[in-house]
Amino acid sequence: MLDPEKLPQILVPFPPHRVAVRFSPLTILRSPARRRGLARLCSSLRFRSPVWGGPRSRPSDRPNAIRSSTFVVSFHNPTTTTIPPPPLNSEAGGAPARRRKIPRPPNPLLNSPMRLLPLLLLLLAGAAARASDDPFLSGGNFSLCLFPAAFAAAANHSYNIDCGGATNFTSTFGRPWLADTFFSAGGAAGMVAEPHRFPQPQERTLRFFPPSSAGKKSCYSLPLPPGRYYLRLFSVYDNYDSKTRSPSFDVSAAATLVLSFRSPWPEPAARYGAYSDLIFPSATSPTSDVCFYSLATDAPVVASIEVAPVHPLAYDGATTGEEIVLVNYGRITCGNSLFGPGFTKDADAFARVWQADVDFRNNDLSYDAITAGGRKIFGSNQPPNYFPTKLYESAVTTGGDASNEIEYLMPVDTRLSYMVWLHFAEIDAGIGKAGQRVFDVMLDGNNVTRIDIFKQVGGFTAFKWTYILENLTSSTLSVKLVPVVGRPILCGLENYAMVPLEMRTVPSQVAAMKALKESLKIPARMGWNGDPCAPRAWDAWEGVTCHRGEKGLVITQLCLVGVLLHAVVCLVTYSTVEVNIIMDLASQGLKGYIADEISDLKDLVSLNFSYNSLTGSLPPGLGQPSLASLDLSSNEFTGSIPDTIGSSKLQTALLNNNQLDGQVPERLYSIGVHGGVIDLSGNKGLCGVPTLPACAVFWEKGGLNKTGKIALGASFGFLLLVILIVVYILCIRRGPYDYDFEFPQDLTSISAISAKRNRYQRAKSVMLAEMEAHSPDGFYTNGSGH
Repeated sequence: MLDPEKLPQILVPFPPHRVAVRFSPLTILRSPARRRGLARLCSSLRFRSPVWGGPRSRPSDRPNAIRSSTFVVSFHNPTTTTIPPPPLNSEAGGAPARRRKIPRPPNPLLNSPMRLLPLLLLLLAGAAARASDDPFLSGGNFSLCLFPAAFAAAANHSYNIDCGGATNFTSTFGRPWLADTFFSAGGAAGMVAEPHRFPQPQERTLRFFPPSSAGKKSCYSLPLPPGRYYLRLFSVYDNYDSKTRSPSFDVSAAATLVLSFRSPWPEPAARYGAYSDLIFPSATSPTSDVCFYSLATDAPVVASIEVAPVHPLAYDGATTGEEIVLVNYGRITCGNSLFGPGFTKDADAFARVWQADVDFRNNDLSYDAITAGGRKIFGSNQPPNYFPTKLYESAVTTGGDASNEIEYLMPVDTRLSYMVWLHFAEIDAGIGKAGQRVFDVMLDGNNVTRIDIFKQVGGFTAFKWTYILENLTSSTLSVKLVPVVGRPILCGLENYAMVPLEMRTVPSQVAAMKALKESLKIPARMGWNGDPCAPRAWDAWEGVTCHRGEKGLVITQLCLVGVLLHAVVCLVTYSTVEVNIIMDLASQGLKGYIADEISDLKDLVSLNFSYNSLTGSLPPGLGQPSLASLDLSSNEFTGSIPDTIGSSKLQTALLNNNQLDGQVPERLYSIGVHGGVIDLSGNKGLCGVPTLPACAVFWEKGGLNKTGKIALGASFGFLLLVILIVVYILCIRRGPYDYDFEFPQDLTSISAISAKRNRYQRAKSVMLAEMEAHSPDGFYTNGSGH
């Protein structure tokens, strides 16, 4: 059995303005013997992040200084601050109000059988919800008005990804698993060296990201709407690559550094794997990235990723949900064995797993386990935290002398703030009134509150209490229950590190850079995944330089050529950065096109895509006002030049040696007239300005131009109109005296001939009568007057 105190402590040097802290996330192995000794997995998992005085401090409140182009964070001397305990209530520290049943008059709606139909439909909906995979609706937590629309969509986004797996499957515990998906390019699938040690299929396969093919930064881009999510990772090495050396890499969620693996891992973790989990806010859309960053030449590795939505108000989400990542440093059930989705068939709305408490007890003290004896527990599985009923069905109390204490020792990292949750239920039928069991709660040696469970909520009712410790200075957090009257009791304990979210890249620039990545077909080896600039502890995307702006990190430079000719960034004040973006991607062998989202780079002053193989038309977004230099020469661009290109600041426009055609915009050509540089040679289809052919009136580049097509259409329209007029005159409009000729077969009948003659004579008589009426002398004969 491995002694926790003898685990190797591998500390990695950090810059002096950063904080290096040991990280001890949730660790679960498949047998108690393997789990024992890993309470301090922090020897291999380390966390580092800019940490300010308190978890709720905003960037404007953080003591930092910016010098030149370097983001420097300085810290106050850490001190332990005792926060007065919050008011006791059902979720944030105390008892819910006892409700007195008030008799109500009979409901007339229930008198009619037909009016019971809505109630039946609601019951059916509740049954369907219980059978669904929705973590908020499953497990008997259905309520009509329980879930606001803000997170109704998020509740349908749960993913269990078998990294490296090839097929979907359902585990023995009824959890559906997806074949490997949502990962960035460049990685490869693998398998542990000894699969027979891993009873669950998702633990045997893995995905690793060699930096030579995947770049330094690789990600899983999960399609998650904005909200809060529970994330659980399973990491294992097991010598899958036959190198007998576990890798070093970092992990980020919500663009914030949350996990750091350092080689060598503890032997149980490397051989059997370990789980780590956290709760993070996802503010980006349509995807949220879980990223892995390679250190040196090591390949990050992950075996499974599980994501489940969390109620937005859970764990004090009203005040910390949007700014804090909660990293699990211990979630235990007292007097019970490990349970939770993926390990047992017990339900948990957030997919949380609860560890047995034996590895965290102070073994110098004696403990007794007690159970509820099958009695129903009230107040569990309630929003917003949905703590499972099973958590409150067992507990530990002191053994031996009644003056003994309960103490749990939780491994933590210094200079972080922690959110502690304690779970109680008075499940001893011998306690029937207030004052029979009273005890003090001491955290990190400080007496923070006194609790009488029966006084707060009564018997067999769940009671939750939470407290925040800021800036711990010790590596072990002592949670102690000291008896006052009777013996103390505890059902469960949770301890979360409160990690402030790091500043992210401005969303418009993220969208623009990702669009350029797709359109320019940036190779996977460059590692253009996740946020271009965050976390700040990592290098930005290859060729990208970032600085801190007023609304987030801003991209100030993109250069893959090697040496830039111009300085681009000027730091004006502590909070304002004057940004000038230069994009130099000349001679990179790029293929694809320029996305119009390039217009989102509002501070782009120079763009050089020359000597590549880019195709397509020029986007109108190239006409942004800040652009001063544009070099797209020696590509394969087609189409006409947009009229938007040619701002007042544009001094250089090199579009030569392409396949452009059409009229050159006058505002673009005016660059050369006003002293700028313009080169349009090598485009046989361009015309309309000096040094280029005149544009034909109707013909252009072997075909009709726009004007010619309009003229041709007008000609066809005129011809059609003439034809319609002729048809109308000849075939439709007929005079009253037009002869009605018939086909020859009509003349074969004597009666038909007689009828024709009679009609002719009548028509002639009428005509002569009209002529006499208009004659001067009143008489005409054969056209002659008498």
